[in-house]
Amino acid sequence: MSFYGAARRWFEDTPAAPARPSAESLRGESALRADSERILRAAIDGVDPERCTARALASHRRAIPLEGRVWVAGFGRAAAAMARGAHSVLQDRVEGGVLIVPQGTHAYVSPRYDIFRGGYPVPDEAGVAGARAIRQMAREAEESDVLLCLVSGGGSALLTLPPDGMPLSDVQTVTRMLFGCGVRPDELSCVRKHLDLLKGGQLAREAAPARVFAFVLSDLPGDPLDVIASGPLAPDPSRFADAMALLKRHRVHAELPLAARGWLDRGASGEIPDTPDRGDPLFLRTTSVVVGNGEQAARAACEAAEHLGYEAQLLSATLEGPGPEAGSFLAETARVLAASREGRERPLCVVAAGARGRIGAPDGRNQALALSAAWGIAGLESTLVASMATDGVDDPSGAAGAIVTGSTVSRAARAGFDLATALERGEAAKVLGELEDRIESGPTETHVGDVQVLLLGEV
Repeated sequence: MSFYGAARRWFEDTPAAPARPSAESLRGESALRADSERILRAAIDGVDPERCTARALASHRRAIPLEGRVWVAGFGRAAAAMARGAHSVLQDRVEGGVLIVPQGTHAYVSPRYDIFRGGYPVPDEAGVAGARAIRQMAREAEESDVLLCLVSGGGSALLTLPPDGMPLSDVQTVTRMLFGCGVRPDELSCVRKHLDLLKGGQLAREAAPARVFAFVLSDLPGDPLDVIASGPLAPDPSRFADAMALLKRHRVHAELPLAARGWLDRGASGEIPDTPDRGDPLFLRTTSVVVGNGEQAARAACEAAEHLGYEAQLLSATLEGPGPEAGSFLAETARVLAASREGRERPLCVVAAGARGRIGAPDGRNQALALSAAWGIAGLESTLVASMATDGVDDPSGAAGAIVTGSTVSRAARAGFDLATALERGEAAKVLGELEDRIESGPTETHVGDVQVLLLGEV
């Protein structure tokens, strides 16, 4: 991305060997680390799905018809927490519900909910079973009923219902192929929507003529409702032909499994109806509400930093791109601000938020970002960069992200690590684990992308 260009030199140029940090500077870094952890926790708390959902539902309660039944369908990494928030407001008005959550999620809400624990980021049979149950519930909803859908990141994999005649293994294969190409979230969503019976607005079609409310916890900058969880309740601007063109552009079309390729070919030729677009009247009875997003988390972090005595600034709520580039950008920002921090009355906190990197990558985006930033801030006293996946899962090992300081490079050198090589090989998680700089939060039950914190203390 172009705005990273000027910052890349902090990643590409090898800094001079840093001096060993003094005991005093290390004590200063320890205080910064403690502050960064409090600020990150505030960011996560600021998008607590239970509270966000309850608050949004309370403000929209008058729009929900009183005469009909309420059915709840939840899918995504935050589905269980969102359902608890909804249930706290609706109580006995909920007739029943179906939730699809990732494996290992604590998901109890009430006996009225059926829970399915599906595969993420690659779908599995449990997710398919949950998707069938949600489709059946939607079909049984009457015109006077309300289908309340609780949507969050990860819902695209969890809510998977392949067309009849297409084995789940085909969808799994295509998913892994796309991960291997490093596709963007909107590209992954485009293909998934056209290999599924509920994505791309088709769940709203199944629920018609019932009234549908979609409460969305957004994990993507700009809150694109057609991309989050592959937009099962939103108009779909993409077509079968777009999915085919995308697969050809990434040179995987010829390798598609037979049933998946046949389905896409038939759709592109018009034999299969495409997903509903913006002009479809079914969306007249569908209301979507974003209950939380990355910007909300970032602003909560800024507020916490102000309480800790920092001058806080929101740098960006759309910090996208590969981890090393984003880390270089933050390092450049740190150096520019550090050059002018003399005379400041208060220490400075800069917060950013954005989407995570490609799903399924062996090295977490946040840890690659942090290690790249460490390269750029090497030798800067009282300087810290922290980056964290808000769902608490940055890589397959289960770390949430990492915290680095001006002394990280010198500590890595003494431990025998070559950071440039580690970044090139995707070994940031390994290096940061050895340095004990990783954030180990465990699953947070929320999911609004990533959040970054840059701290400049007093020198």
